[in-house]
Amino acid sequence: MTDRLIILDTTLRDGEQAPGIALSPDDKVAIAHQLAKLQVDVIEAGFAASSPGDFLSVSRIAAEVRGPVIASLARTTPDDIDQAADAVKAAERSRIHVFISTSQIHMEQMLRMNKQEVLEAITESVTRAKRYCDDIEFSPQDATRTDPDFVVETCRAAVAAGATTINIPDTVGYAMPEHFAGLMTKVYDEVRQGNQDVILSTHCHNDLGLAVANSLSAIEAGARQIEGAINGIGERAGNTSTEEIIMAIKTRQDYFDVEVGANTTEIVETSRLVSRLTGYPVQFNKAVVGRNAFAHESGIHQHGVLQNRETYEIMDPAAIGHESVLVLGKHSGRAAFADALSKMDIQLDEKAFERAFRRFKELADRKGEISESGLRAIISTQSVVPRGEVKLVGIRVSGGYDQTPEAVVTVERGGVEQTVTGEGDGMVNAAFVALQDAFDTAATLLDYRVNPITSGADAMAEVNVIVQVGPATFSGRGVSTDVVEGSARAFVAALNKTLPDME
Repeated sequence: MTDRLIILDTTLRDGEQAPGIALSPDDKVAIAHQLAKLQVDVIEAGFAASSPGDFLSVSRIAAEVRGPVIASLARTTPDDIDQAADAVKAAERSRIHVFISTSQIHMEQMLRMNKQEVLEAITESVTRAKRYCDDIEFSPQDATRTDPDFVVETCRAAVAAGATTINIPDTVGYAMPEHFAGLMTKVYDEVRQGNQDVILSTHCHNDLGLAVANSLSAIEAGARQIEGAINGIGERAGNTSTEEIIMAIKTRQDYFDVEVGANTTEIVETSRLVSRLTGYPVQFNKAVVGRNAFAHESGIHQHGVLQNRETYEIMDPAAIGHESVLVLGKHSGRAAFADALSKMDIQLDEKAFERAFRRFKELADRKGEISESGLRAIISTQSVVPRGEVKLVGIRVSGGYDQTPEAVVTVERGGVEQTVTGEGDGMVNAAFVALQDAFDTAATLLDYRVNPITSGADAMAEVNVIVQVGPATFSGRGVSTDVVEGSARAFVAALNKTLPDME
């Protein structure tokens, strides 16, 4: 029979301790309601004794949120325990989480206590907490830098006093997976000792980037509760990411002999809410919830995903409220380009497709990523075969405060390249003068408009021009990340229409 893995989320307690985060009681209640939708098993709502605001938040969550167990952290002092108990008393199901430092450096430098005093504090505090509720958790803080035998001794004292969950914290992210699994195995063998009512738990920090790895390694050693925070927020480098643990178990059910009860479709919404209210952005390449978690730019990857999503996606993005995205960039191939056009209901013949694809690749080399609006602009300038045979090959401009602007333009006509030079009042005007020479046509610029398509320093711009040659007027459009180049392309498109029909 597969065991149930308990998910304790500490976003509202340890997660909020990240520098710069200051959630209001309303913010905390909103996140707690979302965590209930995610169906985590336990919400560590805060540290009730730490401030009046935290006490209020824990009390409101206990009174208003139903489903998960509501827990409050407490030190091994009577006042902490009493306040924690008072804060969670309205909960449907409540828990008091008692902790004390056990490593030599913490006992000497912070507590000023010896081992015997620590053991006595554990017994007294857990006994006191047990008077208020049956569900008591105990944590020996900095356990991974504590003498393993003393870890066992402290945990035995807590169990003897009534603790039902024993949590082993890697408080400073010091452990390696094999080391951590060994410590968990020792605690499992020497503390739990067949007592099915005692749950072994982990609380890992990410100082060396190993919080999730250490937590997962502990499951094989008998841990049946994992503590984490949404988006991995928390002290210093943060905590185990709640969402990564959930999806690791869900995705590798073949490997882990446990199951979780979380509603995975709420993962992305929970991540976004926490990010918005804390002000902590989610890194683009963050596992599970990052913007790029299901984004594909490589042409090979895009081709595979178009054939079968599972070629490169080990999780179904829809199952966590995400979506798969084919990012059109310089690594994209024809398959992804064609798929994007199809989704936009754009149909091109073979020649128009090749011209548009070539222009897309040219712009993607500079822009990096081409949006739908950018793609539409590219298509609008490439889908119709020009009647003329002049093609812009390249343009180079120069000039400055005390120099006359100059444009050197290279065009191809009938398979032959020609380079012409023009001077003007500005770089765009210089390009227009040079192109008139290339076309051997005198033209007047009647209208010139630049419309940004995307934002940012590397924004794509669409240039629209109307030129007059004799009594007739002709329009042209060009798209580029460079305004001068886009202008030149628009001039070429307009001037091409002045040439005799080659059909």
